[in-house]
Amino acid sequence: MFGKKKQVSTIDKDQLELIENAQKRIRQKKRLYIHFVIFLIGAVFLILANTVLGIGKEFTIAGVDWFVYAILAWLFLFAYHFFNVFITNKFMGKDWEKQQLDKLVNQQQLRIEKLKQNFLKEETKMAQSQAYNEAKAVESSSEKKNSNELTIIVAAGEKNAIGKDNDLIWHLSDDLKRFKKLTNGHHIIMGRKTFESFPKPLPNRIHIVITRQSDYNVPDGVIVVNSLEDALDAARKDNQPFIIGGGEIYKQSINRVDKLEITRVHSTFEDADTFFPKIDTSIWREVSRTTHDADEKHAHAFSFITYLKK
Repeated sequence: MFGKKKQVSTIDKDQLELIENAQKRIRQKKRLYIHFVIFLIGAVFLILANTVLGIGKEFTIAGVDWFVYAILAWLFLFAYHFFNVFITNKFMGKDWEKQQLDKLVNQQQLRIEKLKQNFLKEETKMAQSQAYNEAKAVESSSEKKNSNELTIIVAAGEKNAIGKDNDLIWHLSDDLKRFKKLTNGHHIIMGRKTFESFPKPLPNRIHIVITRQSDYNVPDGVIVVNSLEDALDAARKDNQPFIIGGGEIYKQSINRVDKLEITRVHSTFEDADTFFPKIDTSIWREVSRTTHDADEKHAHAFSFITYLKK
């Protein structure tokens, strides 16, 4: 009902030629052997037919019995057959067999060497791939270890006012406590004027001050740099460095940070001279908000708002 699927030979042309030659050699020897057996039987039969059965007993050629000529003619054919197998085609004798065997062995050795080379290539590729993956894993691990979540922390009014005359316009006790809690133990990056607004460096924090002044004097432990890039490099080992002001530093860094910790003071301050950049809600996503009403300790209502970059 269904035809047999034709098998595709996996033997190459050279091997197929060797096999065909070997088969031809076998057939030649078989035919020669059969010829020899038939010749012997036939010669005996001719002799018996003439001497015992008397067939053609009176027929002679030049005084010689006819069966002698018949046997000689047949012997000539056998000799020709023998000559054709072992002389004319002597390349298929022992030397030929050794030659073909050597040829097969050489071919197999070449194939083995080729397989070895392919194996070595594959092994090399695998080793290179494994080394690359391990290097990437180490690199990734190193990046994770050294990566940080750069955060801006700021208190700003409804119109983004943040200060006047290098000072805050309000005093919110809970906001100061939150600032201390979040920045404690971290690097805090600021401009020179913001640093000078502190009576002294804040405890348990590493201060990084950005200034263009080449000989700016600071207390021990305070790091002075000339650019935001240098400040970020100085804080690279901190998992969450904070940028704390002022207005110009906020403008330079807002597009580079990962997080905004905003204290939104729900009042307007018309006399402010320093402002925080407008928060683009297409870039920033609000993730939490806690609102505090005004009370005896807080002259203004305010909200703690956290934004993450989308």
